[in-house]
Amino acid sequence: MKIGMNYLVQVCKKSWILAESEVRKLLHDPTELVTRAIQPILWLGIFGEALSKVRAIPTGDYTYMQFITPGILTQSVVFIAIFYGLNIIWERDMGLLQKLLVTPTPRLSLVWGKMGSAGVRGLCQAVIVFLFALVLGVPLILTVQSVFWVVIIVMLGAGFFTGLSMIIASVVKTRERFMGIGQVITLPLFFASSAIYPITIMPTWLQVVANLNPLSYMVDGLRSLLVTGSLTHLPIDLAILASVTLLISITSAYMYPKVVA
Repeated sequence: MKIGMNYLVQVCKKSWILAESEVRKLLHDPTELVTRAIQPILWLGIFGEALSKVRAIPTGDYTYMQFITPGILTQSVVFIAIFYGLNIIWERDMGLLQKLLVTPTPRLSLVWGKMGSAGVRGLCQAVIVFLFALVLGVPLILTVQSVFWVVIIVMLGAGFFTGLSMIIASVVKTRERFMGIGQVITLPLFFASSAIYPITIMPTWLQVVANLNPLSYMVDGLRSLLVTGSLTHLPIDLAILASVTLLISITSAYMYPKVVA
């Protein structure tokens, strides 16, 4: 038991160091945040505003802009995390990854460090989405409690899709092929979720896919916290996100050395 606790402490410490080094890169070159801000602004400012005028999608007692804002936040986080594998391929091509893998650093630390830095980038996207939503006059529930759980969900969601991207990077050896597979995965996952329309209006087969899609639970949790205020399903959303993130982090740690194979 003591050995297991010592290992976990070492994993957490080294994960923190690796995540901090990744975040430091972002602070030195924040242009990525500016370019990443364009996508959610376009989705909210154009797509959201246009569909809210049409009123073709039933959203109950809430406006379509309220309904779509958590979905756009989720989309922004996922698109950042899923392409994190590109950094791994770049590090492999530069020889940095080989140097990391010969150190005694636990493989799980390498994975959690990447997940943590992707989560920080996701939180930056959350701030951008919140600010733009306020500019557009979208009413959101922003309390200490809701913001706290939003941070948790964003970190878990970013972690899951970062882990998925690391698995893809372990299998795919070129950046071009990775980009193609990333698009093939993210777009179907996004549209087969409750991000831009309720699951209830989907065809039966698509409802099954949406209920198996981790992205749907991320959207549902954020929507409960920021829009409806009903937290009945929040424990389920958190439990599922935490479970799949832990599972995929273990799988990623196993697959990670195969990147250089």
